[in-house]
Amino acid sequence: MKKIFLTLSIFSVLAGCSDDFVDIKPEGVVIADDFFKTEDDAMRATNAIYSFLRSWENSGFPAQFILGVTGDDVEKGSNPSDASFINDYDNFSFTIGTDGIHGYWTGQWQAVQRTNQVITNVPKIEMNEALRNRLVAEAKMLRAYFYFNLVRVYGGVPIFDGLQANYIQPRNTAEEVYAFIVKDLTEAAEILPQTYPASDLGRVTKGGALGLLSKVYLYMKDYQKAYDTSNQVIAMGYSLDPDFNHLFRPAGEFGTESVFEVNCGCSAEFGGSQYAEVQGVRNQFGWGFFTPTQALEDAFEPGDIRKEFTILREGETTLEGDLIKKGDPQAGNTWNQKVYVPTSLNNNTCGYGSIQNIRILRFADILLINAEAANELGNTSVAIININKVRHRADLGDTPASTQSALRLAIWQERRVELAMEMDRFTDLVRTGQAEQFLGPKGFQTGKNELFPIPLQAITDSKGVLTQNPGYN
Repeated sequence: MKKIFLTLSIFSVLAGCSDDFVDIKPEGVVIADDFFKTEDDAMRATNAIYSFLRSWENSGFPAQFILGVTGDDVEKGSNPSDASFINDYDNFSFTIGTDGIHGYWTGQWQAVQRTNQVITNVPKIEMNEALRNRLVAEAKMLRAYFYFNLVRVYGGVPIFDGLQANYIQPRNTAEEVYAFIVKDLTEAAEILPQTYPASDLGRVTKGGALGLLSKVYLYMKDYQKAYDTSNQVIAMGYSLDPDFNHLFRPAGEFGTESVFEVNCGCSAEFGGSQYAEVQGVRNQFGWGFFTPTQALEDAFEPGDIRKEFTILREGETTLEGDLIKKGDPQAGNTWNQKVYVPTSLNNNTCGYGSIQNIRILRFADILLINAEAANELGNTSVAIININKVRHRADLGDTPASTQSALRLAIWQERRVELAMEMDRFTDLVRTGQAEQFLGPKGFQTGKNELFPIPLQAITDSKGVLTQNPGYN
């Protein structure tokens, strides 16, 4: 009888690939004939979805290439000769054959497959009904998250609603994909609990589903629903962490601002992640990649405390007592402080920074979603209230903007500095129509680079069923 192996290390999915054009079968995962029979099977299969959130594809190089370096707040980092291929993302010279494009594509599809295994098979298991329904709801929210990643990066993609024999299927439209995401999140939000006991921290919640849904509506430009849904989240009792530095340290994990956060605790089962290691100070904490740009430095207003708590500098001593090295010509001189893990708290069992949680959605983002939606609906007073809440935490005064057009720009600017280096900047620029203005000097081409190419291997495997995005050949 075959055995099942669902909890993968962050490197195991790099080996091999399936023949299907979306590489939908997770590498290293064998579904045994006698699996999906017990409550424990259901829990293990659902946990395997969470393991992907910590994976190399979702938090390491591929995600950082595509959602980080392409923006104007992050650059390659490290020394010039190390992984120089990352520069292709910084100057938009990547092609349909670029490995990172394919890596992100296959990784997200492997994650979708894990969610579909749970959504399809867990309802058939005789087990506690409430737990069964909750696990399916967790899988639906996570499937929506992976599809949200796919549609923002590649545009319309095939919709696989459950397991199927043939994955050679044409692309659905972006509108159809967004509708599918909305359906999953709406159904998940109806079942997911608002909180969990400490032993289950990191499992997705009702607030997480509604928070992600409000962000999805913002991307859809359905401002009324974005406003209404974000108001539901605001009413749930979340609040801003009053200390911006504390927010990103291990002590701030799963705090009052946490809406959707990946638990990266180092354990025998999960083994942390490399999210912090790849960005840590080179030759001291990590590899030194994905560092802040001068444009980001210049974006902060005078007096904004977020600047120093976002950008870690050579020679400084952190509030936690670490002296950051200086004078290393191969290491650079600034790094992402949001991923910094104090030496005193580092767990060497899993590598530097492996305990650093990944904040996917914070309450500050919800407030800014609500402010943007309110402003687009003409409710400038609410928009001003919520943008000011975020500004006050940063030790800034009230926004000087008062008209709808001025507030629109102020909210977009606030998103830039509040969410800096959290992999939101590129997609924010695209959805707001600012990409040419800010990314044109880097090589961004309007009408092409709003989306990434469908990988060459995927098109080849589809035997022509998949079509390419405009501007790529």
